[in-house]
This record gives sequence, structure tokens and C-alpha cells, in this order.
Amino acid sequence: METNNQPYKKPLNKKFILALGAIVLFGGGFGVYKYIHALSHETTDDAQVETKITPIVSKIPGYIKKIYIQDNQVVQRGDTLIQLDDTEYAIQVQQAKANYQAALSQLEVAQAGQTTSQSTVLSSQAGASTAQANVATAQANIEAAKTQLWRATNDYDRYDRLFKTQSITKQQYEQALAAKETAEKQVIVLKEQLKAVEKQANAVAQQVNISKSQAVASTSQIDAAKAMVEQAKANLDHAELYLSYTVITAKEDGQVSKINLQAGQLIQPGQGLFNTVQKNNIWVVANFKETQMQYMREGQTVSIKVDAFPKHKFEGIINSMSPATGAKFALLPPDNASGNFVKTVQRIPVKITFTNPQDEMLVHVKPGMNVDIDVNIKSGR
Repeated sequence: METNNQPYKKPLNKKFILALGAIVLFGGGFGVYKYIHALSHETTDDAQVETKITPIVSKIPGYIKKIYIQDNQVVQRGDTLIQLDDTEYAIQVQQAKANYQAALSQLEVAQAGQTTSQSTVLSSQAGASTAQANVATAQANIEAAKTQLWRATNDYDRYDRLFKTQSITKQQYEQALAAKETAEKQVIVLKEQLKAVEKQANAVAQQVNISKSQAVASTSQIDAAKAMVEQAKANLDHAELYLSYTVITAKEDGQVSKINLQAGQLIQPGQGLFNTVQKNNIWVVANFKETQMQYMREGQTVSIKVDAFPKHKFEGIINSMSPATGAKFALLPPDNASGNFVKTVQRIPVKITFTNPQDEMLVHVKPGMNVDIDVNIKSGR
């Protein structure tokens, strides 16, 4: 009997070979695809959806009177969100209005006084002109009287010589003497009248000066009254402005966040109450490694995949790039000159905007969601 000493060989499993070949072929093909894809694309999963979040704050202290919105409610710009108790501010407005009306009344009184002063000045000036004319008339009358006196004196001297020689009658002599004495008295009377007229003219001139001083004082009073009116108007505007602050409105269209407020609660100026989140203006901020930035440019197309919707791809475009790395904007930026330098790959924030506003899935994308970004670095060149 013969014995077979050859070792036993297990027959090859054709299914295993086919499976292994398929795995190798698939893996190789996937690797080649990834390699080729990497030549024209840059990817990152360090990205989130962003939007504008507007804080709602109060500009004045006050007690909440009424809250008009609820958690997660959609609001439009200008919608009333909260009403504060406005009793105190309404009273301040009434006081400011009263002060403003009082200031206007004082201005009217000052303007009326100025009108009276101007009328007095005009009247005094007219009186001064009349008085000066009277002085001139009196002076002219005196000159005429002096001329008449000169003539009467000459006639008297001539008649006196003739009377001494008995050439004229005594009656003629007495008539010449009477005419001379009358002319002398007339000059004296006119001189006294001139003094009176000049005194009156001086008094009128003094009255003109007083009236002018009063007019200047009235002008100063008007200026002061106008300043008081402006101050009162400013106080009124300030009070009305603070009254308007008792109505807190939405500054932007959006959706309000959780509201932790109750009626009757006291709030302070600058206190954050809640936020409004814009819904129709979202974008993505992707943080790429600095080693990925060599060929990335603004305007390149982007494929966006939101983790919440893995089967849907959004279209986007690089809008802008940060002027510095994210570390430079940190609360405590690294100081490489301190002697504890450890080289770390930095990341550059890149803003990516959605380019298909008609995409129905955009309304379901929320700020803060994680996304995967795939940038086609061959586009946009």
C-alpha cells in the first residue's frame, strides 16, 4: 500500500477572491477620485451658519407694563414688543410743555415791550425834531427883533437930535422912544422864549436817550427770552423723546428668542432683554487652515452640506475673507515673543453666502448649524 506524503492544499475560494478584488478596485477608485478631487477642491467641516442677531435693550429705566410678543414669534421692523409704564414720563412732557408755553409768553411780553420802546423812541425823536425847529424859529425871531431894535434905535437917535433942535414935535419924539422901548422888550421876551425852548429841547433829547436805552434793554430782554424759549423747547423734545422710549419696537425683521420677562418687572437702561434673529439673511463662516488658502479666492463656487440635511446640497460663493486669523481676534491672542512658542496651524475665517435664494430648504437652515464646505478652487479664475 502506497502512502501520499504531499501536503494538503485548501482550494481557493473564488468568492473571497472576487470580494477582495472588488474591495481593492473600489478602494483604489475611491482613492483616485479623492486625489483628483483634492487637486481642485478645498474642504473643511469647521464651519457654521451665521446671521445677524440684534439685541433688544431699553434706553430708559422703567417697569414693564405689557409684553406683546411670545417666545420664537416672528416680528416685523417697527412692531411693538414691550410697553413700559409711561406715567412719569407723560407728566414730564406736560411740565415741559407748560414751561415752553411760559417761555413763549415771556417772549411775547418782551417783544411787546420792544414795540412800545421803539414807538417811544420814534415819538421822542419826532418831539426832538419839533423842539429843534422851535429853537431855530426862536433864534430867527430874535434876529428879526434885533433888526427891528436897531431900526427903532436909529430912528430914536435921529428924532432925539431933531427934538433938541425943535425940528419935530414932542409927540413924534415920544412915538420914536416908545418904538425903541417896545423893540428892546421884544428882544428880551424872545430871548426868554429861546431859553425855554432850548430847555424843552434838552429835556426832549434826554427823553430820546432814555427811550433808546430802554429799546436796547428791550432787545436784550428779547434775546434772553428767545434763549429761554430754545431751552424750554429742548427740554420738551427731550421729555417727548424719553416718552417715546417707553415703547420698545423691533429694529429688524426676524424671530425673537426666548423671553425671560414678566409684567411689572423693573428694567434698567442698556439691559439686554432678548434678541431678534434675522431669518432671511444667513451665511456661512468656514474656518480654513492657513495651508489651504494658497489658491482660494473671492468669487469661487462652494458646495454646502448642512449636517441637519445630509442629502441636500446648497450652492454658495466665497464672499470675503477675514483680514487676520481667528486667533488674532481672541480675547487673549497668542504672544509668540514670550518664549513659549509652539507652532500651531492657524485658521482663516471665510464668509460664504448662499447663491440660490429660491432653495426651499433655506428656510429650515438655522444659525449655529454645522456644515461641511467644499470649495472649487478652479472656479472663479
